[in-house]
Amino acid sequence: MSYPEGVSSANGSAGAGLETPTPPSTLFRGANGIRAGWRALIFLSIVATLMLATSVIVRLLRHGQAHVGARASILSPMAVVLFDGPVLFFIVLAALIMARIEHRKFSQYGLPLRSAFGLDFWIGTGIGFVTISATLAGIFTLHGFRLTGLAIHGSTIATSVAAWGSTFVLVGLAEEFAFRGYLQHTLTTGMGFWPAAAVLSALFALTHGGNPVESKTGLLVIVAFGLLQCFFLQRTGNLWLAVGFHAGYDWGTTFFYGVPDSGYAPYHNLLNSEFKGPNWLTGGSVGPEASAISFIVLAIVAIVFSRVNTEKRYRTELPPSQH
Repeated sequence: MSYPEGVSSANGSAGAGLETPTPPSTLFRGANGIRAGWRALIFLSIVATLMLATSVIVRLLRHGQAHVGARASILSPMAVVLFDGPVLFFIVLAALIMARIEHRKFSQYGLPLRSAFGLDFWIGTGIGFVTISATLAGIFTLHGFRLTGLAIHGSTIATSVAAWGSTFVLVGLAEEFAFRGYLQHTLTTGMGFWPAAAVLSALFALTHGGNPVESKTGLLVIVAFGLLQCFFLQRTGNLWLAVGFHAGYDWGTTFFYGVPDSGYAPYHNLLNSEFKGPNWLTGGSVGPEASAISFIVLAIVAIVFSRVNTEKRYRTELPPSQH
């Protein structure tokens, strides 16, 4: 039986003899083990090492010839899978390694398998699709957007629905776990939930900075998008609703409505559409994510979600030595 700090047991000397001395704090270790910043750096180092090793192997298989080509400006399922697939593999493997080092369960980093593709995921998918639909409806109301007809027909519709659906589930898993999985969990233990969310949402936006014709407004919307995803995480306790939201939002943007996504033109999209008006309204060549309407819609989603989900379920438990 344990006692509150400052209260001794009935047999004080015996109880004192059973106490485990607390290791002294150092630059590398704190009261709860390896400090959060160092754990995050170890995680990122593992990811970087895996990526570098894979790159070297690929170059060796290509007999040392690096592939040089023009930067793609059109999104296709294959191109997205070839990029985000390895990213997901590397970050999951790195998180599994860190789980062994930290004596934690992988599920504690936001993707519990028991909840995989459950109700939260499908609710998130619906909210994501409604969010991009509401954004485009707002632009339409101000005469900046209209649909012009079907872009594909026949059996191509079914194959494209499946291809883009599975592709954006992969994107949701990769990007959400990369920025709101292990790193969010770890940095939360060091600086708190929302400071960690702000830092990682800013980094999330910076990774989109190299996209073609990306704008400052677009990057700010991406920060807001990241913070909303963190809010979903805080209220649901895991990433499955956020993964669904990400997938539904991107699927609606790229495939269903066929509008640019961070400056990338869609491929085999369902509908043709066109924009007309100032960039603050339409987002310009970046797409609707750079529209001022996006800020308003994301804010409305956050307010409504906060009214429906009032409990904060996100937890970062103490290390085993503190249980």
